[in-house]
Amino acid sequence: MRQFSLQSAKHSKPRTAIVMLNMGGPQTTDQVHDYLLRIMTDRDMIQLPVQSKLGPWIAKRRTPEVQKKYAEIGGGSPIFKWTNIQGELLCKQLDKVSPETAPHKHYVAFRYVTPLTEDTLKQVEQDQPERVVLFSQYPQYSCATSGSSFNAIYTHYKSNKNGLANAKWSVIDRWGTHPLLAKTFADKIRKELEKFPAEKRKDVILLFSAHSLPLKAVNRGDAYPSEVGATVQNVMEHLKYCNPYCLVWQSKVGPLPWLEPFTEDAIKGYVKQGKKNFILVPIAFVNEHIETLHELDIEYCQELAHEVGAEKIGRAAAPNDHPLFIDALTDVVSSHLKDANAVNPKFLLRCPSCVNAKCSSSKQWYREMCN
Repeated sequence: MRQFSLQSAKHSKPRTAIVMLNMGGPQTTDQVHDYLLRIMTDRDMIQLPVQSKLGPWIAKRRTPEVQKKYAEIGGGSPIFKWTNIQGELLCKQLDKVSPETAPHKHYVAFRYVTPLTEDTLKQVEQDQPERVVLFSQYPQYSCATSGSSFNAIYTHYKSNKNGLANAKWSVIDRWGTHPLLAKTFADKIRKELEKFPAEKRKDVILLFSAHSLPLKAVNRGDAYPSEVGATVQNVMEHLKYCNPYCLVWQSKVGPLPWLEPFTEDAIKGYVKQGKKNFILVPIAFVNEHIETLHELDIEYCQELAHEVGAEKIGRAAAPNDHPLFIDALTDVVSSHLKDANAVNPKFLLRCPSCVNAKCSSSKQWYREMCN
């Protein structure tokens, strides 16, 4: 797989900028502390008491443990590599299917690690495209992930002169029900099912695992759980409901109640019921990263499988550069470029019980920018 340099693209003067938003992941263990610090002090992502003091303390305390995990998967996250590859392939196809908006150029904008969102926006400003598409790389929307990235863009321009004010702005905030996304996951699952003995294949339980969310956010009205569930149903329709399946949740942080059942607990519970074969499907992730390569592959597929006596726990690969997935990205963006609506009305609606004042002003700003 060829490597891409930071913000690689063949066009120095793009007509359309595709800004790919994601949380990101440290490329080296040296970046882990700052990555955790940004997460633990971001109130859009997580709310802690006395956060300005407790957040840095938690980040410092967790750094050695998280550095060890990154070392075990090769020393860093591949999410930057995969996002660059996806962006390069996406823009190559967009230049063909949407010549009226070409040339296209992708920009990687991470929330918690380089290339940071605010630095990427400065790069876009230097290129002065005619159109800017903010493209969330989280297929399902959550205020804690997608919302944090969009709020960061608003915050940046609230305190800086908008050097892109003359460009046409638009937002792709969610795309979890796109049929080609479902086909991509279905294809990955079929490939993993083939690794099981034929006589046991139909009994393999598909555990669709997504990052959990604090119940406080769920009760506030965050759309994420229902949108993840919609993706799962689409995938199972493509699979013609060939196997038993369950939606489970991973990566809980802190002592507060989070969305359950947890992936680990589901595996333990099903093994007690006599079920011994599973496939974990990272249904909310489009790239391999720490939560697939370590949490799912090492902690669950290897260590937990041995601990509970499971016969086999497989794991469907993330979409990465699967041709169907690149087609999905291309169709999402090309359809959006042709759409008269620059922003989804749902994106402009706050959660029913939203208490974040920044969300109110942020959404008003997007309403004006995308008008």
